[in-house]
Amino acid sequence: MLTSGRVVFTDMEEVHYGKPAAQSVAELVTAHGAERVFLMVSGTLNRETDEVEKVRLALGNKCVGTFDRMPAHSPRSAIIAATTQAREARADLIVTLGGGSITDGAKAVQLCLSNDVRSIEEMDRIRGGADLKPPTVRQISIPTTLSAGEFSGLAGVTNEATKVKEMFRHPLTIPQGVILDPEVTRHTPMWLFLSTGIRAVDHCVEGVCSNESTEFTNASGLHGLSLLARGLPRVKADPSDMKARLDCQIGSWLSMGGLAAGVPMGASHGIGYVLGAVFDVPHGHTSCIMLPSVMRWNKSANADSQTLIANAMGHPGKDAGDVLDQFIRGLGMPRSLSDVKIGREHFDRIAQQAMGTPWVPRNPRPIPTPAEVKEILELAA
Repeated sequence: MLTSGRVVFTDMEEVHYGKPAAQSVAELVTAHGAERVFLMVSGTLNRETDEVEKVRLALGNKCVGTFDRMPAHSPRSAIIAATTQAREARADLIVTLGGGSITDGAKAVQLCLSNDVRSIEEMDRIRGGADLKPPTVRQISIPTTLSAGEFSGLAGVTNEATKVKEMFRHPLTIPQGVILDPEVTRHTPMWLFLSTGIRAVDHCVEGVCSNESTEFTNASGLHGLSLLARGLPRVKADPSDMKARLDCQIGSWLSMGGLAAGVPMGASHGIGYVLGAVFDVPHGHTSCIMLPSVMRWNKSANADSQTLIANAMGHPGKDAGDVLDQFIRGLGMPRSLSDVKIGREHFDRIAQQAMGTPWVPRNPRPIPTPAEVKEILELAA
């Protein structure tokens, strides 16, 4: 019997890797004919390194402004502040240099600009993706972490009033180009580099283990997982190993093959959204904490897929949940909810809110009620 499926390709045009970021930015800006480039960058990189200045110098008088005040989890207030600055600068291209919150923030800024959103409250108009004017000011991203949001058209934005992470989306919010330069990741704190690497592992694992995966996306996810499984310990052992850093960056890129092509994530991502928005747990740490427990809970539904995960990580015949647990522990990352000071008194709220995320309803083992989420949280306690 023939299988059938659908693989969606994105509106990203190119990925540059292994070259200095400033050189690649200059090439892309020239190729796209941009004249007014607005930078959204890490405040730490801007204040404490010369990486942002290298990009400014490469752009010359085409650089019309810099926003460097995007907090973790991309809150609405910062999106509006950046939008206002970009609008006043009459930007025709946004270049980001930093982690996932900056990348996602710029995607939301694109939608605010094209839909004339000028206040926190008006962001309700563009949430959900219906009847949106497409972005006209596109984005080029230089990531400094491995969470890989630059390879999707989804932006996670935190509503400070409700402490809920909301999804903003449009096919054209995906960056036109991404620049993978291992040198710019040297300044990323080791805990952040490694934990976002586990976030990329989570993309690979939940993509391959999804009931909606395809042969095409599995190939991307399994090879990405293999690169990350080898590369992350090498970077931890030798932070100056640029080849290992680039392997991790390419593994991170490949990790998004499934998500970008329409394969849903599962409960690790869904519960992680709540842990980030409500308890301010860093994205990478949510995956470190939840992924092995979700795998153990799901095993009755997708044991064959989990075998592929253990094989790709170099441990054929072993339990995938155990392999992931030991791998994450070996990198020195947190492995339980208690490690981040989240106790059982919060489980009801987490479980209820997780049911409203895009991913928990599409977990490979069905999760019909909050009770099943609490079972997973108990495993991760």
